[in-house]
Amino acid sequence: MTTTGLTALEKQASECGLLLRVKVRRPLNLWAFRLLVGRHLSPEKVQILGEMKAWAYYGTNGLQLDTMQVRKGSPEGVGHLIWAATMAWALEETICKSARLLAIHDDSRQHKRLTRYFRMRGFEFVRDVGSAPSDLLLRVVWGGAGTLMVANCNEVYKSSRNLWEMTMNNSST
Repeated sequence: MTTTGLTALEKQASECGLLLRVKVRRPLNLWAFRLLVGRHLSPEKVQILGEMKAWAYYGTNGLQLDTMQVRKGSPEGVGHLIWAATMAWALEETICKSARLLAIHDDSRQHKRLTRYFRMRGFEFVRDVGSAPSDLLLRVVWGGAGTLMVANCNEVYKSSRNLWEMTMNNSST
């Protein structure tokens, strides 16, 4: 269980004028997860600022991260909130202790930026996924070649939560 938790992050987001919502489906012992951060533009209209998509199988202890996006021009800290909330959810609602992702290799410069960003988040290099027959399943799952990386959910949660709270404190002063 996490110290701050997803409920506390939802409350903090609300205090900053943000909405934090999690949608989970459970088909066939699979957690299909989508986390959204947005803000009200009007009582009936919400602007999506960022999202994370992930999944996990019941029999494994790893969260599979698929998509993480933050809209250009979003308030500072939205990315930190998404990472912290994703990891809080995984720790509270699943058996996942680790998370893995594939830093897609579409363009060398972008790939370098992605791997640097994920390393700053606490992810470590596992192996390159290329055109070998043993890479086929990973390429199908993530949609391309790249660098497979893994991190401890609790460590990513703690560092992201701290960054989120620092951002909140800086914006309120």
